[in-house]
Amino acid sequence: MKKLLRYLSPFAPDQSGVSGVLYELGGLIVICDAGGCSGNICGFDEPRWFTKKSAVFSAGLRDMDAIMGRDDKLIEKLAKAQEKLKCNFTALIATPVPAVIGTDMKALKRMAEKKTGVPCISINAIGTRYYDEGESQAWYELFREFAGKEASGESSAAYSEKVGILGATPLETGYSSPEALMDLCAGYGIDSPVIYGIGTGLDAIKNASNVKKNLVVSAAGLKAAQYLKDTFSVPYEVGYPFIPETVISEVMTFKDRIGSDIKRILIIHSQFASNELRRNIRDGIGDDATDVTLDCATFFMQEADYAEAGDIKLTGEDELWEMAENNAYDLVIADTDIKRLLDAAGYRGSFAEFPEFAISGIPMDDGKTLA
Repeated sequence: MKKLLRYLSPFAPDQSGVSGVLYELGGLIVICDAGGCSGNICGFDEPRWFTKKSAVFSAGLRDMDAIMGRDDKLIEKLAKAQEKLKCNFTALIATPVPAVIGTDMKALKRMAEKKTGVPCISINAIGTRYYDEGESQAWYELFREFAGKEASGESSAAYSEKVGILGATPLETGYSSPEALMDLCAGYGIDSPVIYGIGTGLDAIKNASNVKKNLVVSAAGLKAAQYLKDTFSVPYEVGYPFIPETVISEVMTFKDRIGSDIKRILIIHSQFASNELRRNIRDGIGDDATDVTLDCATFFMQEADYAEAGDIKLTGEDELWEMAENNAYDLVIADTDIKRLLDAAGYRGSFAEFPEFAISGIPMDDGKTLA
């Protein structure tokens, strides 16, 4: 029962992560489901659904469609939608139903391309993995399909001095506004970046082979970044420019206690965001950091190359409950929804808020968490 959640809300699944990567790129996005997965994506996991248009469709699979396959019917419906909307590519996203019946997504991709004459990508989401694993697949397939292809907008030369931001989705950062992300990047020392998937279209993906370098802001972006490095010699580094100043300020209210009664700190967030805040804390407390244990934990992807010895990959609530019950840390920095679990477990230490959309479902740029 490792993934049983009693105090936290269910986390977004991999098909939601795929949709979040593709949402603004002008494609025809087909969720291969009966309707429920699409409803969850648009109603809960995609904050842009209420402010920006995107061609997101459900395949509307019925019982007999699942039993008999009927891939030809799906491709016929897809072709009719493509003929009407004239999107610049098609994306087919699997869900638990195609996963259970063993749908050949690569075959669907070939059938769609043959029928419509436009590029298609297909993603084998299965619904039991978290959003970031879906994002990882989507970023990789997207760049593999389109990077280096001729773009219709800006020339490749316009990208030669730009920094690409890879992995910044609303589910990862909490932000859906390109303006907010650009402002935070400027504060990080990156002016006019190319933020793939937010505020940019497919041309930015096609020109990804021409940027000066990529900044990877989530573990989900690493596979795609390595592909761009191997194929086009685009270097990359890892960082996270999207920590609000309010979070750093709140954490620093504990500065005078860090090293005295606060010696064990746990940061719970996505891996690269946690690492960035840990760096900020160490810089902020200076020499006092030598006596302080600063560990990071995440429910999501954790890459060993970017983890320190005490970092924790959480597989469910039980581990967090046990740490809270034993008061293993003097200060926990995490989303407010985590505090509910800590309180229930009898945690007696201090708490600082670090909002995480993938945990609470509250966007950073909804006006509530930026004030």
